[in-house]
Amino acid sequence: MKFELEDMFKREAIIKVIGVGGGGGNAVDHMVNTGISGVDFIGANTDAQALRRLSVDTLIQLGSELTQGLGAGTNPDIGKQAAQEDRSRIEEAIDGADMVFLTAGMGGGTGTGAIPVIAEAAKDKGILTVAVVTKPFKFEGAKKMKAAEEGILELEKYVDSLIVIPNQKLLPVLGSNVSLIDAFNAANDVLKEAVQGITELIVNPGLINVDFADVKTVMSAMGVAIMGSGTAKGDNRAREAAEKAVACPLLDDVSLFGAKGILVNITATSELGI
Repeated sequence: MKFELEDMFKREAIIKVIGVGGGGGNAVDHMVNTGISGVDFIGANTDAQALRRLSVDTLIQLGSELTQGLGAGTNPDIGKQAAQEDRSRIEEAIDGADMVFLTAGMGGGTGTGAIPVIAEAAKDKGILTVAVVTKPFKFEGAKKMKAAEEGILELEKYVDSLIVIPNQKLLPVLGSNVSLIDAFNAANDVLKEAVQGITELIVNPGLINVDFADVKTVMSAMGVAIMGSGTAKGDNRAREAAEKAVACPLLDDVSLFGAKGILVNITATSELGI
């Protein structure tokens, strides 16, 4: 007697990470260089020169007719029009994805204006869409902060979950003597941790496994989300790491009470007890 087993193993979820604008491009470049695996990276920008510097396989130059590859000039309206001009290319790039992460530094032209258009394209395809974006440091000016806040309100309409990282809250952790480069690198690290923390749950099987369907249940149509992380060592490391995550500076002024769902990623050695 012959038995045929079909569909014994389900296919792996296809996850794509899109860095939009200069800040988003720098973030995905950092993710590539630090070895996040199991995802496809895409860079999208109006600035052709900045786009060419990325170590990313898929590049989308937005609005080449509109901007001639010279950027959006900190004008979100130009960023929006540029993304609309190339929406078909965006749709082609995300085709087949189960989940899309969008990342950008809000407040500039391309990131702020284009990311809602890309999010809408993903939403229209029924893709689980999560945005992880930063708000500017205070020293970047009130005009940029106002543009960022307006862009975040627009973006929220089109994503399942939105994680906003206020860069200013990194400064107490980094110290008053931190350099400009180190400050922006720290912001890229937080963006990476947010994306990596979620993708690892899907890509890397755990002792208590969480699959893509579980993540989708928690993150679909949930609105604004928050994140925290913590590390510890020693006998009480599990509790201490959890307490640090809950007390993370990025959670300041935000309450966890009333949360509709929570995703927890625990990474430890084989000696972890119950």
